[in-house]
Amino acid sequence: MSRYPSLGPSALLRRLALLIVVVAFMAGCHRDAGAALPAQAAASNGAVDPIDQATLAHALNALQPQRPGITDLYVVGFAGDASDDVFRNETLYLKQLFEQRFATGGRVVTLVNNPDNLGEHPYAPLATYDNLYDTLAAIGKRMDRKEDALLLFVTTHGTEDHNLYVHVDKEEEDFISPQDLRAALDDAGIDNRIIVLSACYSGGFIPALRSPHTLILTAARADRASFGCGNTSNATYFGQAWLIDAMNQSDDPLAAFDIAKAAITAREKQQGEVPSLPQQSLGAYLAPVLARWHAGLRLGPTVAYPYPPVETDTKTEPQVDAPLQSTDPAIDDAKRSTAQQTASTSFKPAHASGASTRSPQ
Repeated sequence: MSRYPSLGPSALLRRLALLIVVVAFMAGCHRDAGAALPAQAAASNGAVDPIDQATLAHALNALQPQRPGITDLYVVGFAGDASDDVFRNETLYLKQLFEQRFATGGRVVTLVNNPDNLGEHPYAPLATYDNLYDTLAAIGKRMDRKEDALLLFVTTHGTEDHNLYVHVDKEEEDFISPQDLRAALDDAGIDNRIIVLSACYSGGFIPALRSPHTLILTAARADRASFGCGNTSNATYFGQAWLIDAMNQSDDPLAAFDIAKAAITAREKQQGEVPSLPQQSLGAYLAPVLARWHAGLRLGPTVAYPYPPVETDTKTEPQVDAPLQSTDPAIDDAKRSTAQQTASTSFKPAHASGASTRSPQ
């Protein structure tokens, strides 16, 4: 069966409903979200983007195999929404930080949606579910699934009904449910997982992703928004506190989370925000794996964040995702389980749209 089925009338109606939801969502988060996306080349539904596929193949071919007797950490960054630079910033910094400070060179893949990653010469594969699925599958084949570990860092918008928003361009939007993410990880055969979700309502992913071999860190409780999205920020609150600050203070993701949670709580209290209440879930069997990784780690120097603060009016309110219920999270009949499903899926969903995401340069 093709991974890119053509859209029938009912699916087209759902795509239109999704577009309306997304427009309202983006308008609620910040005024200039979605601006300045380049015009896209025309392509028929079901087409595969050859440039993106070549970029992904290059990134996956560059992955280094695991080293016997050494606990290797593989890292994947996913910047889901093209209209907010903060997600790109954090994901590209993730690569710098873990390669330079945590010695993961050759074992980091970043997937990025941003206008500057479109065109004929992208610097990273696009952040789509299919690319994430293929990336995890490739890592699963290279790593020792019992000895090594994966760190997956996702930064994007989240919905109240617990979906992660994916926005490549005006032709391609999608939602990733907890069941979708669990299916990609399970199908890849990766046992030891550190999953970091920087998104509103991301605590809602914990029940579906929890396992004895998994550490889950989320920017917010299942019923709470998080802050810092929008083009008025250079990093989200959680990205700043955990990735940029705490992971330069600690070599332990969970200890860094404790540092970050205290910093976020103080910042939100100072600014009078409703607390986001970051969450964590630690599986009993992951601690020994992290201990082995720490034992073999030669920690590098701290890494400066290269993106300067965005100058804004001092009266500007912190950006937060607008409350959003995806009216129909099933984007395509053959593609997506809804957010209300409780059972994990075992298939690989297709793209929300196969249209080309490239513009001529």
